[in-house]
Amino acid sequence: MHIHILGICGTFMGGIAALAREAGFRVTGCDANVYPPMSTQLTDLGIDLIEGYDPGQVRLSPDLFVIGNVVSRGNPLMEEILDRGLAYVSGPQWVGEHLLRGKHVLAVAGTHGKTTTASMLAWILDQSGLRPGFLIGGIPSNFGVSARSGAEHVVIEADEYDSAFFDKRSKFVHYRPTTAVLNNLEFDHADIFADLAAIETQFHHLVRTIPRRGMIVVNALEASLERVLARGCWSAVQRFGGDGDWQAGPTDVDGSFEVIHAGRPNGRVRWELTGEHNRMNALAALAAATHAGVSPTDGIAALAGFAGVKRRMEVRGVAGGVTVYDDFAHHPTAIATTLAGVRARFGAARILAILEPRSNTMKLGVMKAALPQSLAAADLVFGYGASQGRDALGWDLADALAPLGRSAVAFSDIDALVKAVVAAAQPGDHVVVMSNGGFGGVHEKLLSGLANVRA
Repeated sequence: MHIHILGICGTFMGGIAALAREAGFRVTGCDANVYPPMSTQLTDLGIDLIEGYDPGQVRLSPDLFVIGNVVSRGNPLMEEILDRGLAYVSGPQWVGEHLLRGKHVLAVAGTHGKTTTASMLAWILDQSGLRPGFLIGGIPSNFGVSARSGAEHVVIEADEYDSAFFDKRSKFVHYRPTTAVLNNLEFDHADIFADLAAIETQFHHLVRTIPRRGMIVVNALEASLERVLARGCWSAVQRFGGDGDWQAGPTDVDGSFEVIHAGRPNGRVRWELTGEHNRMNALAALAAATHAGVSPTDGIAALAGFAGVKRRMEVRGVAGGVTVYDDFAHHPTAIATTLAGVRARFGAARILAILEPRSNTMKLGVMKAALPQSLAAADLVFGYGASQGRDALGWDLADALAPLGRSAVAFSDIDALVKAVVAAAQPGDHVVVMSNGGFGGVHEKLLSGLANVRA
């Protein structure tokens, strides 16, 4: 079978391409921007890539066009596909029908922590000898790739965002998991959901797909998830956090903590990660792994070797005694959680937070009022909002950050922001860059500037 993927260079669609190629499908694809590292990874797999969406690509005559979420009406190739009545399907639906059917699917859903929890879960299963396949919206450092094929078990990051311009169901309803992790649930994706209740309905639809023999692993502290389950639940439920079935004991000075399951200690997680959010992610991953047959003891031992995920508090370098981190946080809760983890780890050391609010929700300004409180743990805040182009904000970032007083400043020019951060930074500082995009290479610019000024 020959599939042609539209939007192939995104992390999710690129992962689909890699898995499809490994499964024996002939794969070609196109995207508006074809560049490394994804283009290199795909061409190394023997996948032919085309830059742009020229309608002439229909002459490739694939059996099926697989459409990424980035594609919308008006796309010239998509319009040609529609005019000719050619076969097409969304990426999530194709995955569910061709890569997940007949597998033990472990799906990780939630507003925050999906990538990290899915990565932990895949690592636990791998270290327990199950060699799972996975499709994750980030790159687990232990594996170095975002997707791979496996044996019986498949771990998938289960996003609530819509599947395609023609399929407004959440991606995760296509995956039909046996084990589902519901990490948390807050309002997000204001571009497609009217309110939190609308997202809860999508999570309810996910719950409806889980079989009686399945298991739902639920954050015990989330009232929104309890409302989801109250609308109907036909599977076993395990709760983590709070007074749930899985609990984390007090954290030691070295970051380790005891895992308590069903009221009994099961062992101690010893690792380099910090923050309450990572302890909750670990509990969720352990609970899900036990449903796949992994003992809590083996799961805890595996977490000691978990190396984290790229772009999740990833150290990008140290220059002039200043450490620069890259983090994917872009929702106020994730921003606050990230900075709280840094503060807990480094105590009184100065934290310089750099934020690019570029998600669709942020660009709409829905959560701008929550930004000052989410950034309160930082000593200095540097915000960047593009003044024009597709990532331009429709609101005043400086005005939104004003409650932070003189500790916060906003920029519309990246180079000016870098210059200000370099001037303010001191040896021993921790600079945390938070964005869900590439941010114009700001990390390299910061490290270069810091190295030069301290030389």
